[in-house]
Amino acid sequence: MSEQFTVAGQSIPTITTAYGGFLVLWGIVITQISGSESLTSYAPSALGIPLLISGIMSNKFPEKRKLWMHIAATFGLLCALGGTRFFMVMSDGLNYASGSQLMLLITGSIYTYICVQSFRHARMSREE
Repeated sequence: MSEQFTVAGQSIPTITTAYGGFLVLWGIVITQISGSESLTSYAPSALGIPLLISGIMSNKFPEKRKLWMHIAATFGLLCALGGTRFFMVMSDGLNYASGSQLMLLITGSIYTYICVQSFRHARMSREE
């Protein structure tokens, strides 16, 4: 089994950094486009900052990659769980807030799945 788990040729720390950056940008752009004055519109950004930091730190300090990737996976799971609020508001139709919640649900679930697969790959590699 290969040493490093990749998705579409990208390492998990690289994916984490990109996903964190995407969430930060999403929160800022959606807040500006919608003209929202609510701090909750920055929720994707608030979840993206720790992901962005975790991705950068795991690349910068590979000896602590396991720690940083577990932190990142936790925030990925929080994204997915936060996105479940979409089911409470979906009857109101798709707007900026519900769209952000749906985005968090889908991308957080995919990211968490990728993290779990990476952790499984690392465990199987150690056992070989």
